Amino acid sequence: MFHHDALFIGPQRLEGDLCMDGHARGLVVFAHGSGSSRRSPRNRQVAQTLQHRGLATLMFDLLTLDEAEDRRHVFDIALLGQRVLEALDALPASVRDVPVGLFGASTGAAAALVAAASRPELVKAVVSRGGRPDLAREHLPLVRAATLLIVGGSDIDVLELNRAAYALLSCGKRIEVVPRATHLFEEAGALEAVARLAGDWFVDHLRREDESG
Repeated sequence: MFHHDALFIGPQRLEGDLCMDGHARGLVVFAHGSGSSRRSPRNRQVAQTLQHRGLATLMFDLLTLDEAEDRRHVFDIALLGQRVLEALDALPASVRDVPVGLFGASTGAAAALVAAASRPELVKAVVSRGGRPDLAREHLPLVRAATLLIVGGSDIDVLELNRAAYALLSCGKRIEVVPRATHLFEEAGALEAVARLAGDWFVDHLRREDESG
């Protein structure tokens, strides 16, 4: 049975929601983007699907309320990446032996990749939903975590940016295009496709050391 715990992250005491149980096969930390928050309905829908697949989740606010009012912070990838690292450092002892993945949306995908490049021994997998991995350009060659880029087929500009970023990744990687989906994956079935793809990726790449196969 999954239960929810409140978590306070970093010196700013950013609020987080940790959903887990003692048998989770992995933990996925969410990094939202574009000024969103841990209450992002799209990320929460994906998180629920991951929980049904036996994965614990952590959703947290990357910015304080005051910071979120300044749009410059939304694109401050160094700051956002540091906040993801602070979230990883704040994980309780009960999940320290659980394989960790990162799920990033929009600018949060760049923050997730910066954190993955900084903690290659900890972060085992990354999934980007409609992300801007190009904003983490100098960090991409350093990423060792298996990385999945999910992009809407009708999100033309972002698709091209993802393809350029994909070429810079030297880790295990894949790019998945959801047909006819736009940037927010609002079309019927689009977000469900994202959740399925993300779930498959994390289940495949987040394995405890004592798991075989």
